[in-house]
Amino acid sequence: MEGAKPGRLAALALLAGLLGAGCGRSPGSEVVVYTSEDQVFSEPILKEFEKQSGVAVRAVYDTEETKSAGVALRLLAERGRPQADVFWANEPLRPVMLERQGVLAPYESPNARGIPARYRDSAGHWTGFAARARVILYNTRQVGPEEAPTSVRDLIDPRWKGRAGLANPLFGTATTQVAALFTLWGDQATKKFLDAVKANAVKIVASNGEARDLVAAGELAWAVVDTDDANVAIRQRKPVVVVYPDQHGMGTLVMPNVVALVKNAPHPEPGKRLVDYLLSRGVEERLAASEAAQMPLHPGVPVPAHVKPVSAIRDMPVSFPALGKTVDEILPYLNGWVGAR
Repeated sequence: MEGAKPGRLAALALLAGLLGAGCGRSPGSEVVVYTSEDQVFSEPILKEFEKQSGVAVRAVYDTEETKSAGVALRLLAERGRPQADVFWANEPLRPVMLERQGVLAPYESPNARGIPARYRDSAGHWTGFAARARVILYNTRQVGPEEAPTSVRDLIDPRWKGRAGLANPLFGTATTQVAALFTLWGDQATKKFLDAVKANAVKIVASNGEARDLVAAGELAWAVVDTDDANVAIRQRKPVVVVYPDQHGMGTLVMPNVVALVKNAPHPEPGKRLVDYLLSRGVEERLAASEAAQMPLHPGVPVPAHVKPVSAIRDMPVSFPALGKTVDEILPYLNGWVGAR
């Protein structure tokens, strides 16, 4: 810049400084989160954190079909050089499995106080919030209230042959439910049940959302879905009713969202701030009031309409850490079971 005027040099120096500031944020000014929570529900929450904290959020969202296996596998692949700071899962199974693989760091958020111990890792590797339940959704034009299914076992009832649905058990909350059955019933009884599911021509679909839509349209009489999926159909005034299954038996599977800090995260302090935010009562209240209609775990947070509070549900007595071990063992079988259909 030989011969340039001092004023011009100063202006160029200022411009270079501004460009440098825009191109490289300081480590404390951003956080990277991988999430399997539906983008339509998670993105507004993350945008609000960004607005309140001044911390830029870079989010990687999972797809509906690979819930939450996609981002979980990415976290595992990046274990040697983590790219994410926080994992926000839409169910507890994948965080449990990642904790066993050494991917997660312990962090006990002050906002975890008040959340029941059953929905938290005792060492602080993950914490649950804003739960959903695995429920039966039936079409009132196809099914009368006196004949409505009341148990997961109704999937193998001959009267529903070819008329019931279930999401692919290799992904998302359907995996968690099948793992819970293996834990409660044992290998032999559960495999016998799944063979009967296949023989009863239960329709295996790509996602809970697809199962809901098929029920709402009357193409299936009923399906097992999550409460947030069911609530979408209820809000759309579809001819559907929800049943919390097995309330006089093994109980309904209740699954919280889960948040965890990634081990050796590139931005650990902003990561902790995001964990604290997600575990706040305010976030649970927003998720309860949204179309997700998720069930708060903090006491005293209003429960959404059309959804039972967690305290009013007979919860399936399963240990989430035990389910993680179970999935490792049953995935080869499930791959074969799905592929053989």
